[in-house]
Amino acid sequence: MKKMLLILALATFSFANAQKGTILVGGNIGYSSQTADNDLVKRKSDLFSFSPKIGYQFNDNWTIGGEFAVSSSKETNGESVGKYKEFKYGAFVRYSVPLSQTFSVFADLGAGFQNQQTKTYDGAITKKYKADGIYVGITPALFINMKKGFGLNFSIGGLGYETFDYEINGTDVRKFYFNFGKTVNIGISKNF
Repeated sequence: MKKMLLILALATFSFANAQKGTILVGGNIGYSSQTADNDLVKRKSDLFSFSPKIGYQFNDNWTIGGEFAVSSSKETNGESVGKYKEFKYGAFVRYSVPLSQTFSVFADLGAGFQNQQTKTYDGAITKKYKADGIYVGITPALFINMKKGFGLNFSIGGLGYETFDYEINGTDVRKFYFNFGKTVNIGISKNF
């Protein structure tokens, strides 16, 4: 039994040391589509998102880096069409705890700036809106090491706060979210 515990302790220690001083590259890609029909109007919504990140693991458990996200969506409701583009860029810090050679859990704390551009057309008039703001959020996740530092990330929601200040009509939007268990995201990452 003592030999097993010693081997397990050495394996965990060597796994943690193998990750120190490495570069982390990862991200998520997402797509969703929704259609709603009734006798009067057909509604359709499409969303695409891409969010890469790169970081440096300076300690056995700590990683710091930069993140970027871009999303684009289009909504149609009869003759009305809305197009939305959103950009986010900022920094993140990650604390990870290896559970074994295969599994580890981590939490990402990210913060930065965001920009949204909206263009709507209702059959006669085209309107354009632009907004800038900030975001901050924490996301817990599970990492599954598939092979040599390449793995899958599974997150189950998070906690965050976002702002948008629109240029045209002075509208200020503040959003607080707490969505643990309501969303699932799958991403990939690689330690070099």
